[in-house]
Amino acid sequence: AGVYLVARTYPLFEAVPQALTVVAVIGGFTAIFAATMGLASNDIKRILAFSTVSQLGYMMLALGAGSLTAGMFHLFTHAFFKALLFMAAGSVIHSVGTNDITEMGGLRKVMPRTYATMVIGGLSLAGFPLFSGFWSKDEVLATAATGGGPILLAFGVITVFLTDFYTFRMLF
Repeated sequence: AGVYLVARTYPLFEAVPQALTVVAVIGGFTAIFAATMGLASNDIKRILAFSTVSQLGYMMLALGAGSLTAGMFHLFTHAFFKALLFMAAGSVIHSVGTNDITEMGGLRKVMPRTYATMVIGGLSLAGFPLFSGFWSKDEVLATAATGGGPILLAFGVITVFLTDFYTFRMLF
C-alpha cells in the first residue's frame, strides 16, 4: 500500500526533490536490511516475507530515484512471482510438516510440479534473464544509475546479490 500511495501522490513528491531523495535512501536501506534478515532466517515463510519487505524497499528506491514506471513495474511483477513462491512454499510446508529449510531436501523427485513452480518463481525473484523479475529489476537499476547516483545504485546492486543468495539458499 505504501508503494501505491507514493505512486499515486508522485506529483507531490516531484515538487520537493528532497522528499524523493529521502524515499530513495530509506527504500535502499530497507531493501538491504530486509535482505540480510532473509539471509539469517531458516524459516521458509520468513525468508519469503523478508524478501517481500526487501523488494518493497527496492520499489521505493525506484520511485525515489525518479521513475514511477520502474517502481510500479516491479510492484506488478513482484506480485505475480511472489504469489507463486508463497503457494509453492505452502505446498512444501504441507507435505513436509515443517517450515525449517534445514529439514527439507530431496523434494525435486517427490514433488516435481512444486519444484518446477518454485524454481520459476525463484529465478524471477533472483532476476534471472528472460524472467519478469529480470526486466523490472533492470529498470530499477537503470533508474538508480541515471537518476539516483552511485550510492543508490550501490544499494540496488547489493540488494540484487543478497536476493540471489537467499533465494538460491532457499531453493537448494
